[in-house]
Amino acid sequence: MFEQLDLFAGVTHSEPYTVSQLTGHIRRLFEDDPALRDVWVEGEVSNFSRASSGHYYFTLKDAGAQIAGVMWRSVAQAQEDMPASGDLVLAHGSVGVYEAGGRYQLYVDRFQSAGVGDLYRQFERLKARLEAEGLFDEARKRPLPLFPRCIGVVTSPAAAALRDVVNVLSRRYPLAELLLAPCQVQGETAPPQIVAALEALNRQAGVDVILVVRGGGSLEDLWAFNDERVARAVADSRLPVVCGVGHETDFSLADFAADVRAPTPSAAAELVAPDRADLSAQVAGLLAAQVAALRGSVTRRRWRLAEQARALKHLSPMVRLAQARQRVDDLLAHAQAAVRHDLALRRERLGGLDGRLAGVSPLATLERGYAILRHRETRAVVCSVNHVAPGARLDVQVADGEFEAQVTTCGES
Repeated sequence: MFEQLDLFAGVTHSEPYTVSQLTGHIRRLFEDDPALRDVWVEGEVSNFSRASSGHYYFTLKDAGAQIAGVMWRSVAQAQEDMPASGDLVLAHGSVGVYEAGGRYQLYVDRFQSAGVGDLYRQFERLKARLEAEGLFDEARKRPLPLFPRCIGVVTSPAAAALRDVVNVLSRRYPLAELLLAPCQVQGETAPPQIVAALEALNRQAGVDVILVVRGGGSLEDLWAFNDERVARAVADSRLPVVCGVGHETDFSLADFAADVRAPTPSAAAELVAPDRADLSAQVAGLLAAQVAALRGSVTRRRWRLAEQARALKHLSPMVRLAQARQRVDDLLAHAQAAVRHDLALRRERLGGLDGRLAGVSPLATLERGYAILRHRETRAVVCSVNHVAPGARLDVQVADGEFEAQVTTCGES
């Protein structure tokens, strides 16, 4: 154990104070001072925010110092107009100690407007002048590259914003190369360093887009990005610039001068880099569509080829020859049928004639007992007794054959 001076009693104390004991004693000193229980404080509001509990937290500051402030939800409900960051206000309340955080703060029960803060007035004046020059015109804005190969980053190497950018790009688009142009992002030396970093990236070959990023902070912390030199350097950049400075509610002149303003550094990285998952899905969709289109084209060409093959088949000499052969076969068949029909008719007619001839045939006469006599030598038919003489030799034809005869006598009967 050791001895220490008891600041509160003016006597030595053999035991050390705990942090809670010391902080509690300091709190009681604040509470027992009548001047601190009812106080008006004039200052510029910074980092004004509302917690999910409904309490409001902020900082009051002037050129030389700052103090943390809080307004409880139960009190805030009666406040008609809440200030915003940059407002100059009169805050009424009491000074106390937040023991868990080990800091003193102003517990405000009401606000009164005291005008606009000096920094905010400077911001508005410069913004109006640059806007009148056309520095923030939409016509000056350039589109971002769809697939950047090299992304320049203007920020501090130690900044959390750089880690956020690296994490987002490594997850979404690891194909891109990052090129850091290091600079200070806070303080009096920050603006010329930011300008130099932008100029260096613009001189660098292969850079496609520039990110100017910084994490959140008070208006003073972000003031380097409200510097006229920085705003003009952003606007004059030959490469498109995405500015992601502070939180979503923070606006700087660099935001207005940039081609695209992002609410946070992570959002800035997302704006310049496509998501590889989305790209994979798009490629898969395009591939499926290409395969479907190719299949449809092949199917249509097959149908056209089949139609053309059918057309060629009708025009083919082989088909015509086959058809001619078939026609010849048909004509031959018709001719044969006609010949057979004609022969049948002729046979039928011949049969009729044969019957008629049979009725007048000499053979039929012979069968009835008649005979035909022919001269042996001349084979001439003997029709009269005058055609023969005695001793003439004759051939006698009867129904069943011939025999010889010799004339012995002849004359008319």
